[in-house]
Amino acid sequence: MYFTYIIYSPSTDTFYKGATSDIEDRMRRHNAGAEKATKHGAPWTLLWYTKKESKSEAMKLERKLKNLSRENTIKLMMKYQQEVAGPDELLCIKQLSGC
Repeated sequence: MYFTYIIYSPSTDTFYKGATSDIEDRMRRHNAGAEKATKHGAPWTLLWYTKKESKSEAMKLERKLKNLSRENTIKLMMKYQQEVAGPDELLCIKQLSGC
């Protein structure tokens, strides 16, 4: 099982999109500053994720997500709310969308 995910940094007000086979370990690495692309935004919050059967499916979706604008990233998470990480995260997404 693989995951494609969207995390958010309140300190930099940015999203990061990625793919992994171990989402808990990946979040620990993002928040520990062990990932070059995200070390300046810690702490990160997992907002949205979806499961994929294969690594190639997860990577393909990650590439599509990385091409989305901020507005379209928020719209995607609102549309697929069943994949939001939890109620607090949904509230965060709604606040970011201006709802």
